[in-house]
Amino acid sequence: MNAKVKITGIIPVRYASTRFPGKALVDIKGKSMIQRVIEQASKAKGLTQLIVATDDARIFDYVQHLGYTVIYTQENHLSGTDRCIEAMEQACPDTDYVINIQGDEPFLNPLQIDELAAACDGIKSVITQVKACHNANDLLQTGEVKVVCNAAGEAMYFSRAVIPAGKSGTIEEWIKNYTYLRHVGLYAYKKEVLKTIGTLPISDLETLESLEQLRWLQAGIKIHCIETQFESHCIDTPEDLQRILNRLQF
Repeated sequence: MNAKVKITGIIPVRYASTRFPGKALVDIKGKSMIQRVIEQASKAKGLTQLIVATDDARIFDYVQHLGYTVIYTQENHLSGTDRCIEAMEQACPDTDYVINIQGDEPFLNPLQIDELAAACDGIKSVITQVKACHNANDLLQTGEVKVVCNAAGEAMYFSRAVIPAGKSGTIEEWIKNYTYLRHVGLYAYKKEVLKTIGTLPISDLETLESLEQLRWLQAGIKIHCIETQFESHCIDTPEDLQRILNRLQF
């Protein structure tokens, strides 16, 4: 990695989560969710700076009290990516890349961020992570996003459905003949591409699958996929939190 390349980690976070209101400040064994995310992200060696972007005074005051960099953003953003765009333009317009760090993954491994950061130099579009999936039950979950890549490692399509799907046979048989890839929702963006993303209209595929990255693909933006061995533990509901705590024996 070129030492002069500036990579900014941005954690977009809001309070008004539909399925888990206030989850950013929920206590997880003595620390809030957002504190755990920030502490894990702060361990990454590949970031030039780390910024929390929020529209809520409670989160702003809390993060500021912890001693981390936090900025206010507008309330009307439809996605974390949109919040990242505003944060970049407001706080780090001279950055070369932005890594969007999910505010609801308190068990994020900082090496995941470093993997993305290491892949940034030379990539002029978007980078994300994928992980091989060999479990039929996981593939069938609509909450688990699947991706198909071309020979160059670029995403061809993302879906909540099982892709690819065999004409016949069982999913267990398909797994024996094909390595399925599950999307891990960390993104790194070249600054100019992130700005372009902010100008794109919502697409029909994005609406159908409820996956914003399909908007980018439809617009011709390349999404480079790199494989990781780390798990993703996104928390959308209180049940998710308890399930993950049990799974990790935390």
